[in-house]
Amino acid sequence: MYQPKSIYTDLALRVIIQYTKYQNVKKIEQKEIHKQLRQNLACFVSIHMQDNSDSLRGCIGTIEPCYKNLFKEIISNAISASSKDYRFSPLSIDELENIKISVDVLTKPEKINSIEQLNVKKYGIIVSDGQYKKGVLLPNLDSVDTVEKQINIVKQKAGIYKLNNDELDIYRFLSTRYN
Repeated sequence: MYQPKSIYTDLALRVIIQYTKYQNVKKIEQKEIHKQLRQNLACFVSIHMQDNSDSLRGCIGTIEPCYKNLFKEIISNAISASSKDYRFSPLSIDELENIKISVDVLTKPEKINSIEQLNVKKYGIIVSDGQYKKGVLLPNLDSVDTVEKQINIVKQKAGIYKLNNDELDIYRFLSTRYN
């Protein structure tokens, strides 16, 4: 079974196991929250299968914090990644032995003026039509090697692929990935 290497992934794994088995997380206690989990930051929780393909099994996150601390943010996103990612059926008890988890903790997004301010290895991006449609992509993904590809993927995800880049609001953020 996967062994978490951080307090972030340890919490996410405990939540995923508890929620998958019992459909609640009441046993995840908030006695003494580690100071790193008290921060008011957004995060993504990603679940991968530990197989040859390292296939994605769920990924949900927030680009702005929705809760007062990272403790609650991770709990919410871990539940959603394991049971509410529309691309996958909810995680089953049988799959728990074969998953691995990462938690990406994000900085506050900053609007950019030029795509020269982007770097696919360093920055994740948020692309918006300025009204209702918005897409996000984490940084440093294996299959994304150019800024143009990064922007096109996010435009596709947001359903705004027909818009020119100069018609978009583009934001960048840093992300620290924990396994």
